[in-house]
Amino acid sequence: MADEPGESPEGGLAALVPELVVGDLAARLRFWCDLLGFQIAYQRPEDEFGYLQRGRAHVMLEVSKGHWQTGEWDRLLGRGINFQILVDSLEPLLDALAIARWPLFCDPHEAWYRIAGHEAGQRQFLVQDPDGYLLRFAQPLGRRAMAPGAGG
Repeated sequence: MADEPGESPEGGLAALVPELVVGDLAARLRFWCDLLGFQIAYQRPEDEFGYLQRGRAHVMLEVSKGHWQTGEWDRLLGRGINFQILVDSLEPLLDALAIARWPLFCDPHEAWYRIAGHEAGQRQFLVQDPDGYLLRFAQPLGRRAMAPGAGG
């Protein structure tokens, strides 16, 4: 298992990548990498986050901070996961949800995330499906140099 990989996933980001909340990132990385054959494409240890890839299968693991927790966790059973889905434009989705009067979990906003030596941006919003699964639709904004003093 690599300690400090610093590249984006081979072949680029997948259009659908589950992000799993875990209790102990180091233990989960050992399981996913050592036992299941995934490799760390990149990670942000300061955020307790890792992006894993095995061929075209991608998964993100992160220790919970409670930001997108939609309910109590008696047992996870699908809670604690959000599916990031890359799209060309958020507008058709937002329009359809508004017409249906479907509530958003998190309004559209711009977010930038450090990946190795740069930041990748996206405009995103979150919505829950009828079963409570959290879906994060994201429109890529490109990449930029890291702000001075950001990251490491």
